[in-house]
Amino acid sequence: MSDEVLVDVAGLLEDEYAREILINTSSEPMSATELAERCDASPPTIYRRIDRLREHDLVESEQELDPDGHHYEVFVANLQRVTIELGDDGFEVDIERQTDPADRFTSLFEELR
Repeated sequence: MSDEVLVDVAGLLEDEYAREILINTSSEPMSATELAERCDASPPTIYRRIDRLREHDLVESEQELDPDGHHYEVFVANLQRVTIELGDDGFEVDIERQTDPADRFTSLFEELR
């Protein structure tokens, strides 16, 4: 991972709103409106953080259908683990992502049992 990406990801994880988005969307998909309420932030703030999280594939979006037949976008955390190791050549950063939606669903279902 390049130093630039490392600095960007570390900055994201340091940001209170980005962390709250990741925490809230790790257990269930949430719309930007729901995230704004949960994070006590304005919708533009939430969308800016979501854009930055998406740049690094830490959040994914899905389309949901409400009972009225309208579509809306929800967001799901795609981050499982960040590991930082100090080696002889400097820092090594590994970002593990959850890439399979079926596995995420199974994991969520098992946690509910």
